[in-house]
Amino acid sequence: MINYSVLPDYQTRKEIIASICEEYDSIKHSYIGKSVCGRCIDALHIGNTKHRVLYCGGFHGSEYLTVLALLKFVEECAESMKKDSEVGRYRLGDFLKIRGLTVIPCVNPDGVEIALNGSDAAMKHKPLVESTAHSTRKWQANARGVDINHNFNAGWCELKKREISRNINAPAPTRFGGSCPESEPETRALTHLCRSIDFERAIALHSQGREIYCSFGRNTPVLSFRLASIFSQASGYNIAFPEEIATGGGFKDWFIERFHRPALTIEMGLGENPLPLSDFESEYEILRKILSLGVVV
Repeated sequence: MINYSVLPDYQTRKEIIASICEEYDSIKHSYIGKSVCGRCIDALHIGNTKHRVLYCGGFHGSEYLTVLALLKFVEECAESMKKDSEVGRYRLGDFLKIRGLTVIPCVNPDGVEIALNGSDAAMKHKPLVESTAHSTRKWQANARGVDINHNFNAGWCELKKREISRNINAPAPTRFGGSCPESEPETRALTHLCRSIDFERAIALHSQGREIYCSFGRNTPVLSFRLASIFSQASGYNIAFPEEIATGGGFKDWFIERFHRPALTIEMGLGENPLPLSDFESEYEILRKILSLGVVV
């Protein structure tokens, strides 16, 4: 197994993905688009292609432990399929033959790069980053200062009013939803993928809080609540509701509203973003229970 005690910058992710694909021919690697700065947005798929679930991470720059979690989980799935071994308590290789898994480890590659390596990673947008943030360590947005998880077309207008009421009306390190829904290439890449593939459900990984968000508006299916309950019982994560400024505009919200299918936001870890790398293994042990059940149930 690959060593995941590393910071998942762009080059490191490329190396990890190349190693996984070289070791396991069950993994199919592709790209769903490119970021503002031209960085590729990777997609990894394993298992059944007719019935699929979708896992996404790295929406926010400083939440890069979610990227490591999804890469490690994909590798464990491939190992299970290759050796008929267990992941936690499940032989996921068997379940993946019934319901396949597509993973987008890092939706916002520029944001993660900025959080890890500073404003130089924003390339031509370096002046914008430097003018809006004293430190890039907690940078959440993409290179244009748009929060990807405020940029989806679900309750976006109402969210925009709440942003403006809090004087969030220009590019910023976090919580600026852009000039219009899907204004950003990262957002459009993910929505295009979901319109192209008939995913049964979706999980968006964020940090932190050890919480589960599972609803948005009147179109929330009952199965969203059932899955949240199952995940909560297995992991000890609490089922919660986001604060007002974080309601609407998110991927989970859009998926529910657009497809009327289950989507959940999972907040891994406890503390303050960015969570320390030293937390990863212990938090992943808990999170793996949710990721496994998302394929199994």
